[in-house]
Amino acid sequence: MGRMGATEWIVIGVVILLLFGGKKIPELMKGLGSGVKEFKNAAKGEDQPADSKKEEETK
Repeated sequence: MGRMGATEWIVIGVVILLLFGGKKIPELMKGLGSGVKEFKNAAKGEDQPADSKKEEETK
């Protein structure tokens, strides 16, 4: 059991595509990205959510 090659990644991608469908994957990636962003903000010690920061910047 060594490193995963390109063939293994392609098979995993096809399985994920079959399980979730083409329309669900962008929604899942958007949720994952916002979750990572929130985690980074929390790790930095920022208490304000990203939405309130955007509102303050536009004022």
